[in-house]
Amino acid sequence: MFIQTEVTPNPNSLKFIPGKIVSNSGQIEITNKDQVNNELVKNLLSVNGVTGVFLAKDFLSINKENNVDWEDIKHIAKSLISEFYLEGKDFIYDENIKKNDRREFIGIEEKIIKILETKVRPAVARDGGDIKFIEFKNGIAKVQLQGSCSGCPSSTMTLKQGVENLLKHYIPEVKGVEQIS
Repeated sequence: MFIQTEVTPNPNSLKFIPGKIVSNSGQIEITNKDQVNNELVKNLLSVNGVTGVFLAKDFLSINKENNVDWEDIKHIAKSLISEFYLEGKDFIYDENIKKNDRREFIGIEEKIIKILETKVRPAVARDGGDIKFIEFKNGIAKVQLQGSCSGCPSSTMTLKQGVENLLKHYIPEVKGVEQIS
């Protein structure tokens, strides 16, 4: 099985594209192997230097510690992913994500979410990450960056020059964007 890798703007994150469905449950970021019952994700998080795994529909991103070289991780990760699919499994992740914390968004929040989903999410997904809307209060849209975007050196520029300008352009009530960890 051939697993393609792509570098991301974050030097501590690498995007793995297995050519198969990765997550059947939407995007999820896992940083603690005790958070999940999935054997592959647990194994990836057990690799020395790996700090997080982000799963999307057709790719996964792995984040690592700054002092660990990708050559120490990449081949192990490819091997684990390949073995997983070669066992006949159709996707890596298919669990109910906490849907109960979803609330109904209305008005400006709904507009912000639509712009994030249609104009921002595809761009950050190309870089191995995701953006999640948290809240809108006092003119400030609060978002969470995940996957490769989490901890990326250029994430502040992406938020301020990209996301903030875009939201301000389409929604005059938005005065700024802040990242929530």
